[in-house]
Amino acid sequence: MSDDSIRTKNAEAKAGAELTLRGLKVFVAVEETRSIGGAAERIGTSPSSVSQQITALENAVGAKLFDRRGRPITLTPAGQVLRRHAHKILETVSEAQTELAELNLTALPKLSLSIVDDFDISLTPALVSRLQAQFRNCFVSASSGRSDLMVQDLVHRRSDIAIGSILPEAPSAYWVTPILRETFFLVSAKGAVDPDEDLLPQLSDLPFVQFSEETHIGRLIAQHLRRVRFTTSRRFAFDTARSVFATVVQSGGWAITNPLSLLDAERFTPLVEIRPLPFPALSRRIWLIARSDELGRLPERLATDCRRLIKRQAIARFLEIAPSLADTVEILEE
Repeated sequence: MSDDSIRTKNAEAKAGAELTLRGLKVFVAVEETRSIGGAAERIGTSPSSVSQQITALENAVGAKLFDRRGRPITLTPAGQVLRRHAHKILETVSEAQTELAELNLTALPKLSLSIVDDFDISLTPALVSRLQAQFRNCFVSASSGRSDLMVQDLVHRRSDIAIGSILPEAPSAYWVTPILRETFFLVSAKGAVDPDEDLLPQLSDLPFVQFSEETHIGRLIAQHLRRVRFTTSRRFAFDTARSVFATVVQSGGWAITNPLSLLDAERFTPLVEIRPLPFPALSRRIWLIARSDELGRLPERLATDCRRLIKRQAIARFLEIAPSLADTVEILEE
């Protein structure tokens, strides 16, 4: 092949290559992680796909962007120039997408929420009311239930936003932020436990009332008991906190529960005693989850509202009931 032919083919390849948003996102991921594999993991694609995108970018600019001979890989002078522009371009595009999404939300006809049933009393009514005030022409609906079912509602597009303790199987496709962490504690029937005696042997002799292992909270507790190697006979299992608390009272037994469940079954609190777990701690997080790039800043604003409402209503009331367990519940910022 002649030199003229080679130059012609190179010119044609360069003319056919162009900068793309996808390519710039891949470039920034490589630049920030300083590895092809790290960028692939962040984006959710293969290393070969990342390499192809970088090669296409290099063809478009006519220069190498990374020195791949060392580990970690580093930017070349051309890569340093592109870095400045790439961040600006992606930031501008993100702002434009958000503004367009906000514009579309003003005419949003319906918004559906799926909220873990622990929040039925303390959060859901206030949150729905705030949304209806913000979007007066929007029909706002909320369903409640187990965390796994609430997340499935979101995944199958039966809801727009989910609040629960389980994340989707592919969390990178969603906007996710933590809003609450709560630590589990022990609840027992009034007078069933002698505080001056060793607690564990007493629990072994008392009826254990558990959350059903069909629920996420039930599975968490069962797994934790296996980890700490505490075994006890299991005679009762229920889906709801109110049933768990009622059976603890009626059977003279005990259960492992959490702050939100205590609020849900508040009417039983005069009949029970609350104390920390007598073995290593167990905690869980509550997340707000929305599909990425569909609702603008609404999920972010909603998460802020959730934190504020939980602090003002749920946590404030929990501290009135169980002030000695103040450290078992914590608001989480992103």
